[in-house]
Amino acid sequence: MIHLGDNISSYITTHFGTDYLKNYLEFINSGHNTYLRFSSKLSRDKILERLSGYNVQLEPVKNVANAFIITGGQSVAGKTLDFILGAYYIQSLSSMIPALVLNPAPGDKVLDLCAAPGSKTTQLADMMGNRGTLIANEISLERLKSLVFNIDKMNLVNVGVLQGKGELLSKIYQNYFDKILVDAPCSALGILQKKNEVSGWWNEKKASGLAEIQFKLLLSAIKSCKVGGEILYSTCTLALEENELVLDKILKKYPVELLDIELPVKSREAFTYYKDQTLDKSISKARRIVPWEIGSEGFFVAKLRKIGEIEKSSEIINRKKNSFVNSRNLQIRKLLDLLCEYFGIESKHFEQYKFLIKNGDIYFADEGLEIENPEIFIRVGSKLGLIDKKQFIQLHTLAAQTFGINFTRNVVEFNDIKDLEIYLNGGTIKREFGTTGQKIVKWDNMIIGTASLSKDGLKSQFPRALRTQEIIIK
Repeated sequence: MIHLGDNISSYITTHFGTDYLKNYLEFINSGHNTYLRFSSKLSRDKILERLSGYNVQLEPVKNVANAFIITGGQSVAGKTLDFILGAYYIQSLSSMIPALVLNPAPGDKVLDLCAAPGSKTTQLADMMGNRGTLIANEISLERLKSLVFNIDKMNLVNVGVLQGKGELLSKIYQNYFDKILVDAPCSALGILQKKNEVSGWWNEKKASGLAEIQFKLLLSAIKSCKVGGEILYSTCTLALEENELVLDKILKKYPVELLDIELPVKSREAFTYYKDQTLDKSISKARRIVPWEIGSEGFFVAKLRKIGEIEKSSEIINRKKNSFVNSRNLQIRKLLDLLCEYFGIESKHFEQYKFLIKNGDIYFADEGLEIENPEIFIRVGSKLGLIDKKQFIQLHTLAAQTFGINFTRNVVEFNDIKDLEIYLNGGTIKREFGTTGQKIVKWDNMIIGTASLSKDGLKSQFPRALRTQEIIIK
């Protein structure tokens, strides 16, 4: 049982009432629901069929596309091969709401200011059809690793990853983005059932300290956004200091307005008062998601539009043209021609991408991804492969999963589950598979990755990062 600290109990009673506190206690000590979100680019029917084979039972969430509640087999859902390969993402229902309300399109320039671990980044990219420009920023190196891992797992090619202080990003990007998500770090009172350690340290002073950071992040987003652009501010906390009071402070000083929003789940109006203080009345347009009313986490969601210019900073860092080239570039063309010949794929399948060669590696990204100053990015797009001494591309697993469905040569399809298990564990399958060289590996009509065939057998090239997870095969 989760013990609720006196500071939290007193705060909830003061601002929300005794009934709210009672419901809150019951919720954080009950078993919470598990949800998942399907990738929109894959066949839902086939995934549902395979999940049924694992005895994973799902029910669709009303009004939320591609979202399901897991009603059976929760312990297995995060261990299937489909999950490992990014067919779906396990994410709370409340966490899906901010991206849905921001509603980006492929042609938008989008920023996820506080992106790790990547739940909302991957959702935004999926809503954009894996096209256009999405920049994902994260300050924490440790959390950055999980962000890149999830971007890779979902096989995204329209994302550039930055590591930097979100408060300072407007020095690089001013009046640039069409849409920005600020899912700010917070005191987590909405997800106490998952982070019960919060109960031991939470107090109003610390909430107010976090509010200062949240204000700076939201201000940076406003400066980075185009006039007419939209900003989605969200937290997973109940505290008014981190929600309504941040908005009130912003509305008093900067040219933004709150927009009416309609959530696909039940929600309540935000508060327009705090103790003896009256807040901007438009804050009622923001919404509070109450955990027990939807069976998910507590969230705060507000959508703002920038309606005027802010004086530009004199410290703005100039952006440089990017180093990406299209598939018609002479060097890229030669590399791709060899790849097309070897795997039996038409060159037209590479035409909607652009390419970057860096330290012997070659990366590919959607042609609509606009990245300037590529040297400041941790990662841009996805890895196509390694250029070997013979100027041939040794294909990366991520590229195989993107293009492999169109390959007609040098493809190996496993029929024996023992072969698949050896492959997923990074081993070598010691039997004949044809001529030596790199191969594309398939199972149940899924592209799994790549392997290298030599006289010693078929050596797995399945990524080590994916091998660390338990994978159940059925």
